[in-house]
Amino acid sequence: MPAQIPLPLQPRPKLGRTDFIVGPGNSAAVTYIDSWPAWQGPAVAIYGPPGSGKSHLAGVWAERAQAVTLEAAALREADLAGHAPLAIENVDIAPLPREAEAALFAFLERGQNMLLTGRERPTEWPALLPDLKSRFRALLAFPIWSPDDELLAGLARKLFADRQLTVPDPVIAHMIRSLERAPSAIRDFVARADAAALAAKRPVTLGLIKELLAGPR
Repeated sequence: MPAQIPLPLQPRPKLGRTDFIVGPGNSAAVTYIDSWPAWQGPAVAIYGPPGSGKSHLAGVWAERAQAVTLEAAALREADLAGHAPLAIENVDIAPLPREAEAALFAFLERGQNMLLTGRERPTEWPALLPDLKSRFRALLAFPIWSPDDELLAGLARKLFADRQLTVPDPVIAHMIRSLERAPSAIRDFVARADAAALAAKRPVTLGLIKELLAGPR
């Protein structure tokens, strides 16, 4: 199949459940999220590096559970007024304000239905409140990334598809072999390839990928 000429369109990420790429490194997390509302407890955590799909999977659950999505650092006691399930993002991206820690601890104490996300496993999440730290350690948690070739290639195909591009598998395979094995590296390189293809008015081919990997001459 010939590669497509890129069009100057803003990428529109597809964030439904069927668009989430399942592999050995995230299947346990996906299976547990899919089991809602038959969870073992009220709260669960998923963790992994930037770009690994935490927000995508949290959004899938939030839609299914009719949950409210909040940034951890923005939590306030006023949020306790509602009883809807909560998807709380980026619990460990920075030390939380005291008010946010107090609100999060209150959510956990009352058995609020929650999905929490972070980069590291919850046992490593920082907290000034000792009781909150203990709650983090007790959370059921699932990793959401193990970068095997199949999953990396699937991620690259999805990111290109979000940009209305169909890129041949051999081109993607070469890209995967040459880049850092991290979702953020794949995401950034796909954006570069898209921009370069648009600027040169050419498709994303093996030649273009090799030029970008070689860097400036």
